[in-house]
Amino acid sequence: MSMSFRELVTALHGMVLGAAFLLAFSGGWVALRSIGSGDLTTEGRSRLHCRMAMLLWSMTILAWLAVLLGTWVIYPWYRAKPPVAGGVETPAGAALAEYPKYLLLSNPQTTDWHEFGMEWKEHVAWLAPILATAVAFVATCRREQLARDAMLRRTVLFLYGVCFFAAAVAGGLGALINKAAPTR
Repeated sequence: MSMSFRELVTALHGMVLGAAFLLAFSGGWVALRSIGSGDLTTEGRSRLHCRMAMLLWSMTILAWLAVLLGTWVIYPWYRAKPPVAGGVETPAGAALAEYPKYLLLSNPQTTDWHEFGMEWKEHVAWLAPILATAVAFVATCRREQLARDAMLRRTVLFLYGVCFFAAAVAGGLGALINKAAPTR
């Protein structure tokens, strides 16, 4: 099995960064949920704070890497225009499969993958790193308050959940769109 450079970068974007994001997210979720436990000793809470900060900042960095790679590298490949022949955008001598956006738009059954899926994915994907940064910042700067204040902890967990939802929607739509019109 061989992969083109674009397929390799797309796999790095979705499968490697995405899988690492999920691992860091799950660890961060457990740490955030556990930080308010009255069963923790002072030393245990201190270790949990360090682990939580490492996981949350790792997840934040992974989210930013995935979104920036998707926006500035993969997205231009997706939106590449086929050559113009006779004043009409048609694949003049080139396969339409090399132009994923236009491949989706060429078939009425797959038009919605671009019109709804990709257009929505472009915007919702940016929520994940923005919210991840906010959660990591609050968990790092307000760690003692986070351990004491259940309302703050619930708010941070809610934002963290929205962050995951945004990443899941973007990742799911990206995987489905790439299945329908792969970036080659």
